[in-house]
Amino acid sequence: QVQLVESGGGLVQAGGSRRLSCKSSVSLFSLSAMNWYRQAPGKQRELVARVTTGGTTDYADSVKGRFTISRENVKNSVDLQMNSLKPEDTAVYSCNVVFVGKNYWGQGTQVTVSS
Repeated sequence: QVQLVESGGGLVQAGGSRRLSCKSSVSLFSLSAMNWYRQAPGKQRELVARVTTGGTTDYADSVKGRFTISRENVKNSVDLQMNSLKPEDTAVYSCNVVFVGKNYWGQGTQVTVSS
């Protein structure tokens, strides 16, 4: 079983930055990838960014060039640096992993971007 705990959400003005962190209860090397998703009110959950064990990253088109996902192997955590935030980035951000064939989710952290 995997516990995921996110932190770093809050209120930020448009154009500002925010850094989210997701701490895993298991070693990152036990996980094929760690993912950040978000869900805005009335919208479907979308994959924002992913980083694999090998360090390969992938981003949604809407955040490319603004968001950066990074692994902190010693801390068993994955960070999401969000720059140039827009009101449309407002959402609950959750981290996700697949471990031994099961999906695990954190509790989510709210990011609100004011215009």
